[in-house]
Amino acid sequence: MSESRSEAYAKAGVDVTAGYESVRLMKRHVESTFIPGVLGGLGGFGGMFKPDLSGMDAPVFVSGTDGVGTKLKMAFRIGKHDTIGIDCVAMCVNDIICAGAKPLFFLDYIAQGKVVPERVERIVAGIAEGCRQSGCALVGGETAEMPGFYPEDEYDIAGFAVGVVDEKDMLVPKNVAPGDVVIGLPSSGVHSNGFSLIRKIFDSNEYSYDRFYPELGCTLGEELLKPTQIYVPVLNVPSVKKHVKSMAHITGGGFYENLPRMIPEGISLKIDKNDIDRPAIFDIIMRTGEVSERDMYNTFNMGIGLAMTLPSDFAAGVVSDLLDAGFMPRIIGECVATPDGTNDRSVEIV
Repeated sequence: MSESRSEAYAKAGVDVTAGYESVRLMKRHVESTFIPGVLGGLGGFGGMFKPDLSGMDAPVFVSGTDGVGTKLKMAFRIGKHDTIGIDCVAMCVNDIICAGAKPLFFLDYIAQGKVVPERVERIVAGIAEGCRQSGCALVGGETAEMPGFYPEDEYDIAGFAVGVVDEKDMLVPKNVAPGDVVIGLPSSGVHSNGFSLIRKIFDSNEYSYDRFYPELGCTLGEELLKPTQIYVPVLNVPSVKKHVKSMAHITGGGFYENLPRMIPEGISLKIDKNDIDRPAIFDIIMRTGEVSERDMYNTFNMGIGLAMTLPSDFAAGVVSDLLDAGFMPRIIGECVATPDGTNDRSVEIV
């Protein structure tokens, strides 16, 4: 591609050579994610992966796609671009593990007003880090320069992940029954949801994102830019694979929208908020924005990024194994029969 250049396109605001430099800079980050099954490298028209399906009776591929939303505004404001890619990976892989699927590969899409190779490298470095944490390969992507559509100093990012699970090992909400317990795994903070509300609160109240909060141990901006926790390693805990019936990734919509997705009709959840170690950032948001607690639980993860159901008889063992694996699990609730024999899937937070 050394001969590929266009003066006319450059005058229109698109520098194709900057794109080539971005690829050169990101190459080492991409290759650091390669795992067995990756075929080819950067530069092809499609990312290729040959999965090892040996030992599976009925492999099921599970896919997920997502972006980072207006959390990107924090990256623009602070000028830090090496963690936002972790968020993008997390938002995809955390979804597909809820079916019990192990992520195999990931693709990204980065659109920007002006390609700045060094910035693209930092974004992709974060994506690669997210892939390494997930044990999946970054097999391809796309970088688009779109002058006039995005401001020169802004960009958008989206991703796509594919995983696989043997059908007999899939997590199936219909198996959840009254008496099962809910285990929650802590979040790393706000993750990547609710930032339109966050920006409305702190922009309108003239709060500086550079302000240091003792209860956070960092500035507001640094706290908000913490990357989303990746929960893929829970699938490596044998007792989780053996006893967990369903999982829910707590993203946009908080508890009230996401928890019902891991239970069948006729089952409700009773969550004890006193069993949740709520990070200080949520109290700051609630206090500063005068947001009701109900709205907080309907918008944010409130300290729980992943929830799972399992029979109460096995809860102690699973909690112990998760602790040994480096997680900090908490039993936060129970599954109960929906009152009056209705089929609603409700969540009660007490």
